[in-house]
Amino acid sequence: MPAYARPELEEAHKALLSTLRKCEKIDLAKQGASQRSLLERRIAALKIALELIEREISALG
Repeated sequence: MPAYARPELEEAHKALLSTLRKCEKIDLAKQGASQRSLLERRIAALKIALELIEREISALG
């Protein structure tokens, strides 16, 4: 697995967090069932990615 420098991880975290916030603002009630499912899965994936990046940043010290 490639090692990433702290600035790269912080920039990726910032971008993913922005995307997560935008996804969370979408009104699920106005979405069809398939779009709702896709959005819910996307939000879950973004949260996992952010947590993993945060762990990696913490490990760098």
